[in-house]
Amino acid sequence: MRAIVMEEFGGPEVLRARTVDDPVPGEGQVLVRVAFASITFVETQVRAGTGPFAPPALPRTPGNGVGGVIVAVGDGVDPGLVGTTVVTTTGGVGGYASLAVASAADAVPVPEGVALEDAVALLADGRTAVMLHEQAEIEPGERVLVLAAGGGVGGLLLQLAAASGAEVVGAARGKRALVERHGSFVDYSAEGWARSLEVDVVFDGVGGDVGTEALTALRPGGRASMYGMASGSWSRSDGLPITVIERGGPPSPQELRRLVARALELAAEGRLVPTIGQTYPLEEAASAHRAIEARQTTGKTLLVI
Repeated sequence: MRAIVMEEFGGPEVLRARTVDDPVPGEGQVLVRVAFASITFVETQVRAGTGPFAPPALPRTPGNGVGGVIVAVGDGVDPGLVGTTVVTTTGGVGGYASLAVASAADAVPVPEGVALEDAVALLADGRTAVMLHEQAEIEPGERVLVLAAGGGVGGLLLQLAAASGAEVVGAARGKRALVERHGSFVDYSAEGWARSLEVDVVFDGVGGDVGTEALTALRPGGRASMYGMASGSWSRSDGLPITVIERGGPPSPQELRRLVARALELAAEGRLVPTIGQTYPLEEAASAHRAIEARQTTGKTLLVI
């Protein structure tokens, strides 16, 4: 099969296409013929050897989210699953490939009426957005600020907050037309951009100076959901009269599956629509990483296998 193999940490050029042996599903696993693979910003940090985590062992094939058809199963797995179209995580490795192994427990069937590429776009971003939205407990009439609103998770949070009856403000660097589909727009590259805002909830996946400034727009007692640090550092909330939403420990596999299923259910109902801003062939995974790091992408980025 064809796969992207990473043998060292560094720039996007370390992602090289190779022909490798087909993987074999083990006990409790399925083998998926991949049609689309998700790319996340975190994966660019892993590739570079940066970010708040220990570097993984090399060599490796990156990729944690794929969609395709189950073509084989391992011991202990219902053979009737063969032929089922699913989205699934891979445990953080093996997704940038034409075949990927995953736990059968992680594979979620794609509902009728949901395009496979949309389902893959909702796998990681959808479950994250649904979880954050549920935790925030947004009330009708509240004002909600979403940072990185032109990205995958941010765009979905805009939709979920608006569906809750909130007045939504999306902050991004450019991407105005995309944000204004669901709310008003503010450019967070402008000096003092948050001074005129007064909001009840902030969804912060950026961190750093941008996230810290966003928190100053919260009314006393307002709620901050700080779930990412795309800037490289967390936002600073010390001394502000706000409530930081506690997310607790990592969700269980059962909870992750529920969140994915819920995101797909909302998509089937037409209530959650991902924005797939760009796709790349598998062989051009390095170009995809390069565009994400240069902030040249909108919405979700997928590899087409």
